This record gives sequence, C-alpha cells and structure tokens, in this order.
Amino acid sequence: MAQLVHLIVTYGVPLIFINVFLEQLGVPVPAVPTLVVAGALSRENRMSSTHAIVAAVVASLIADWIWFALGRRFGYRILRTLCRISLSPDSCVRDTESRFERWGLKSLLIAKFVPGFSTVAPPLAGAAQRSTIAFLIYDAIGAVVWAGSAVAAGRAFHHAIERVLTGLENLGWWALLILGLALALVILAKWAQRRGFYKQLRMARVSIDELKEMIDRGEAPLIIDARSVSARTRDPRRIPNAITVEDTMPGGREIVVYCT
Repeated sequence: MAQLVHLIVTYGVPLIFINVFLEQLGVPVPAVPTLVVAGALSRENRMSSTHAIVAAVVASLIADWIWFALGRRFGYRILRTLCRISLSPDSCVRDTESRFERWGLKSLLIAKFVPGFSTVAPPLAGAAQRSTIAFLIYDAIGAVVWAGSAVAAGRAFHHAIERVLTGLENLGWWALLILGLALALVILAKWAQRRGFYKQLRMARVSIDELKEMIDRGEAPLIIDARSVSARTRDPRRIPNAITVEDTMPGGREIVVYCT
C-alpha cells in the first residue's frame, strides 16, 4: 500500500481529473473521497490543494459541457438515454426538473452536492436552451465550491485521514481489494434498487392498448399527466381527458398515471 500512496502523491492531479471527469459523466466512481484525501495530503505539503481544485473544476466543466451540448442538440431524448443508464432511475428526471424549474441555472451552484442532480442538470439546462456562457459561469462556481469544500474537509480532518491511510498501508494490497469490494457493493446495491423499481413498474403497468380498451368500455379511468411543467411545455401532446397533478382529482375512479 505504500506504493499506492506514492502513486497518489505522484499522480494525484491526473487521478483527480480522471475521477471527477468519470463521475460527472455518470460513472459510479465517487470523487469526494479522492478530493478529501488530496486535502489531507496537501496539509502535509505532499500535494498542492490548488492543483487538486483546479483539476477537479476543469474536469467537471468538460464533462458537464459535454452533457449540456448533448442536451441542446438532442433535447429531452438525451435525458431519457441518461436515465436508462442511471442507477437511480426513479428520481432521475422528475426531481431534477422540479429543482431546475424552481431555481433555474442557480441550481447548478448546489447541484454537485445532490446525488444524481449533478449529472442530469447539465443536459436539462441544454434541453432548456439556456445560455452557454451563463451555464459555464454557474457550473464553474458550483464546481469550485464543491471541490473546495471537499479539499477543505480533508485539510481540517487530516489527522484522522492520516490514521486511515496508515491503516490501509498496513493492510498492504489487501486494502485495494477492500476498497474495490466496497465500491462493487455500492454499485450492486444501486443495481438491485434499479431492478426492483422496474419490477414494480412492470407489475403496475397498463399498456396503451389496454388503456384504450378501458376507455372504449366506458370505464372512464382517471388519467393523470404527471410530467413537470417544463416537460409538458417541450412536448404538449396529452392523452385525451388527462388532468395534471395540479388539478383537482375526483375520487372513486381507477387511476392511470403517465409521465416522462
């Protein structure tokens, strides 16, 4: 493990860049622990905290700009693609849209502190045709605050982090195996959550043809369009007689909900 610490010290800035870049693209490799360790090492003059923050901000801006450009080019389609690969599909777009509608580009200032939000917000801003310059300014400020907070936490708790690093060094290469297994367990848990979510959807799903047959039989189910305001603006098509979640909902009827 001593060799690993040496690698982190020697190649810390490129490692931070790659880690942050992959995380912002949506790969489940958390970057905050790396930034915290970098902060602890910088307190001992083994790494530059400025270089660590700059690497994180640049990597974040590049990844976010890619998603922003894809969102501007392909619109809502890129969000659907992103949520197909997301490990948290149940809240992938809906929660992000509600925050973005409420705060606009200002939401980028805190986006990276909210799991999932940091990946979905850039393409959503692009799909909303927001200004590229304004997007980059808000995104850069948010990235500086996020990366700076993690590095500052590492500097503040460097003694405790040093003890953890020492313990990992004593474990030798077993430490790599433990860290790898921990990451694999996180991904596996998220994957199981995703599978369970889709299983629930399949059990409760009604097809388009089945809904049409229900309407033709005169069953008159209550159809709710659960899309956000911005989603309905981008695609104004609606199932006939559907109401929105903001409308008054009568009781005593079977409910069919559709969204994005």
